[in-house]
Formats: sequence, structure tokens, C-alpha cells
Amino acid sequence: MQGQAVSIPKVSTEQVKAARALLRWSQNDLAVASGVSVPTIKRLEAQIGLIGGRTETSVAICSALEAAGVNFIEENGGGVGVRLRKVKNEEGSKQRSCGRG
Repeated sequence: MQGQAVSIPKVSTEQVKAARALLRWSQNDLAVASGVSVPTIKRLEAQIGLIGGRTETSVAICSALEAAGVNFIEENGGGVGVRLRKVKNEEGSKQRSCGRG
């Protein structure tokens, strides 16, 4: 990404695991969606705190989860977290979705 600034995600490994749980994704599912190897995901998730490793890896993981409908919640006095975006279906009612919203 020459010439472009890359924002380093400030997302914890706990948030990544919680996001996978909300989506009912395995580590393999995340690997397929992000293009990051399963061993790398296992290694990163075994640590506590912010996602380590290469910036490109963190961005790929966070982008895949966000594309699937996850919102990462920053510290706001109540702690960090994750949630799924609400989307409207064709009938206009709101539902949770693993797709883009």
C-alpha cells in the first residue's frame, strides 16, 4: 500500500474471539474469510491484549469480521466490545445478519 496510510486496528484478541462467537465462525472460517492462515489466527488468539503480528494481518482479520457484520466497540467508559450490525430485510423489519449491512 505505497502512498496510503494504513490504520492499525486497536482491537483485542478477546474482541476477535467474541466476534467469531457472534458469527458462529470457527478459526478456519475466519482464515478463509481473511486470507490469514489458521496457525497464525491460533497464535494471535492465544495471546492476551491487542492483536499483535503484522499490520496487514490485523487489518485482514478485522476487515473480514467487519464485512461479515461485526462492529468493534471502542472503550467508552463501559469497556470494549463487539456487536452485530442491524440490517433491514425486504419487508422492512430489522434482523441480524452475517452479510454486509
